[in-house]
Amino acid sequence: MGLFDIFSGKKALKQTGILNGFCDNHIHLLPGVDDGIQSMDDALELLGMMEAAGVKTVWCTPHIMEDIPNKTDFLKMHFEKLKSLYKGNIELHLAAEYMIDSLFQERLENDDLLVHANNHVLVESSTVSAPYGFKNTLKELMHKGHYVLLAHPERYRFLEKKDYVELKEMKIRFQLNLTSLLGLYGPAVREKAEMLLAEGFYEAVGTDTHRVKRWQQMEEQKISKKIIKQISEIQGL
Repeated sequence: MGLFDIFSGKKALKQTGILNGFCDNHIHLLPGVDDGIQSMDDALELLGMMEAAGVKTVWCTPHIMEDIPNKTDFLKMHFEKLKSLYKGNIELHLAAEYMIDSLFQERLENDDLLVHANNHVLVESSTVSAPYGFKNTLKELMHKGHYVLLAHPERYRFLEKKDYVELKEMKIRFQLNLTSLLGLYGPAVREKAEMLLAEGFYEAVGTDTHRVKRWQQMEEQKISKKIIKQISEIQGL
């Protein structure tokens, strides 16, 4: 159907045009380094799908945490291999998604960070509870001269509306998972994402894709014209 469904007011994501010119600020595309894409073939297949959808820019953001202690040079080596094999038009960049834990403290102290666009550092937390010294760590990161980009804040069950307001007052910047709005993490996360989006909390959008099938599933999900408009108004980093 070329128009939004006249009954539901929704349309499949791939038909909305929102991915045309899109910058994916958070994706686990770098193969074989974390729980994301595992093979170079899958990485190249996914890039082909993204290019077909009109995606312009991709930030590879592999996990770095105590359980997945990727070293900076190791990730850079794998990223250069990906770039050498990819022959398409998407702009590829490397950053990381840092779990706030003791390993992150170590990397922060040593100024050993893979930074995102315009000196942002993408960080995450357990979805269940805040890490020890959560806000102090964010302040320390900013004191070091970085901007904090908090990955998928809508997924953190320990955060309430007042907490989001406090974080924004601290100048923490929020990255939306597009998949959250599509209900792929459940209705509670979707509701939070819609609230934060409607109130202008987000500065960046990513898909947090870990699998080729997840990207395909995402493209088929229905989304409303209202939500698409709100996403298009996010200014970016």
